[in-house]
Amino acid sequence: MKKIVVLPGDGIGLEIIAEAKKIITVLQEHYGFVAEIEEAYIGGAGYDHAGHPFPEETKVLAQAADAILLGAVGGPQYEALPRELRPERGLLAIRSELDLFSNLRPALLYEELANASSLKPEIVSNLDIMIVRELTGGIYFGEPRGIRTLENGEREGYNTLVYKESEIERIAHSAFAIAIKRDKRLCSVDKANVLEVSELWREVMIRVGKDYPEVELSHMYVDNAAMQLVKDPKQFDVMVTKNLFGDVLSDAAAMLTGSIGMLPSASLDSHGKGMYEPIHGSAPDIAGKGIANPLATILSVSMMLRYSLDNIDLADRVEAAVKSVLKKGLRTADIYEQGTTQVGTVEMGDAVVAELLR
Repeated sequence: MKKIVVLPGDGIGLEIIAEAKKIITVLQEHYGFVAEIEEAYIGGAGYDHAGHPFPEETKVLAQAADAILLGAVGGPQYEALPRELRPERGLLAIRSELDLFSNLRPALLYEELANASSLKPEIVSNLDIMIVRELTGGIYFGEPRGIRTLENGEREGYNTLVYKESEIERIAHSAFAIAIKRDKRLCSVDKANVLEVSELWREVMIRVGKDYPEVELSHMYVDNAAMQLVKDPKQFDVMVTKNLFGDVLSDAAAMLTGSIGMLPSASLDSHGKGMYEPIHGSAPDIAGKGIANPLATILSVSMMLRYSLDNIDLADRVEAAVKSVLKKGLRTADIYEQGTTQVGTVEMGDAVVAELLR
């Protein structure tokens, strides 16, 4: 039996996870999906519960699970905590602890939401990009790091950007494997003109690419990649890049689709075990108002079924249900436009459930 650990987290995490759990229940009761579900704390909720953003009991459950479904972490009430106890450290800790090094961030524009994009419809129509972000290395984890006082009394912050060949090789293999299943085009994004780490990154990408002759490998500096995402996003199929660059580029690509509230993500280890979450944050400003968009979390369930639980048929069903709901004109506030029907978090979740039960 598959084991799924659900981590609602903070802010709107509780609301959107509640709708995702409805979807899982429908799959269990009507489609023969068999899985053991356990719930635990992470982020600010973890600190409130156990004094740490990644409690030991959560770690144990996550290590034993086949997949993890996460809501969101963070909130203004935790900003005064020491850095090591802030909610975001729990997110970094679980990624590191489970070695979830390959982050898949799709940027897919649903036809029904073409007018919601900030770009002209003809530029983004049929947009379908997969950004593969290295997730457990780079400047977010590099040592030494900190804030120190210099001899003249001035304070200086410092972080270390470092990647080993083995870390680059495994994310390269992950990205090439995904590209093979798509349009067989992979763009590696770096800053090899000024960063030695990026020089090594490009060298390793070229070497690994020889194992995938059917995939067309190209290279692009990160500043140009950011510009090209806005200018001509459909030129990309799969993009692969280091942690920091992927963090920025994937959020930029997300907004091309109309709303950050529509996009799921997956973070995988070398064996296909993964953590699945919407790419948006905990949105404390709208938490408890019942207006958050749950579709990214519901689509995260679909990615979980596809990549970790080996149930492509159910993954397709969930995606089709979401598409059907959008086609019927239902919209949460973040994707609402004149001529559509605005609904809340629960209503949107119920609508997807209704489509699954048809």
